[in-house]
Amino acid sequence: MDRREFTKGLLTTVASFAMLESLVVANAFGKSIRPLTQHWAIQLNEYCSDLKKRSITVTEWQSFIAKLYNKIELTELLKFIEFEKLTQGFDYPDLGVNTRKVFFPKLSGLPEKTVFVKKIFGMKKDRAIIPHGHSNMASAHLILQGEMHLRHYEKLGQEDQNLIIKPTIDRIAQIGDNSSISDEKDNVHWFVANTDTAFTFDVIMLDLNNKPYDIHNLDIYEKQDLHNGTLRVPMLDVNTALTKYGKQHH
Repeated sequence: MDRREFTKGLLTTVASFAMLESLVVANAFGKSIRPLTQHWAIQLNEYCSDLKKRSITVTEWQSFIAKLYNKIELTELLKFIEFEKLTQGFDYPDLGVNTRKVFFPKLSGLPEKTVFVKKIFGMKKDRAIIPHGHSNMASAHLILQGEMHLRHYEKLGQEDQNLIIKPTIDRIAQIGDNSSISDEKDNVHWFVANTDTAFTFDVIMLDLNNKPYDIHNLDIYEKQDLHNGTLRVPMLDVNTALTKYGKQHH
């Protein structure tokens, strides 16, 4: 091979690699597997915008958010949302949970007003985010501090003032763990704090499907076993549910 042939072959190889690289960057990686190349808050807003526009399904949204949360450095997130400032003088209720709104700092590529609601939820030991289901909403929850007993159920249907549900998750959730709900997957959830204090970072999408959202508080202890892996559970008003489930008694 003479110099001219060698040079031609080398240039062809370089061009091929350049084309391959551009294809990989532009097309080859879908959102679900694309590396974290921009700030997590921007990606989070993009996923939520896609859900609002219905360009992704709620179960896809749940999957994308879970993968995103698993990539985030928790210390960076705590600093970004000013967690220490948010929890200064935090009012821990004797029943249930308290919340504070989260405000993101200015960030290029992130709109000042996001399409999702963002809050921290905080509680004392043995207090609970009471068992409840949802309609026309989706939310994702990241454990920021403490440990919680987490239970999820699938909402299968409604009969008058009862929901038909099926247990799906029952585990201890620790710092960095996450979960989510939607009309399609793991719709009902229930958190109980196992440590002196516990906090979650919540991303909430309301009024999906152009319908108003609703929340259904459930009386899990009064469940009726339907003997096919499902349960019939009465719905409760929020005050009754909070009195019964807002604080665990041992």
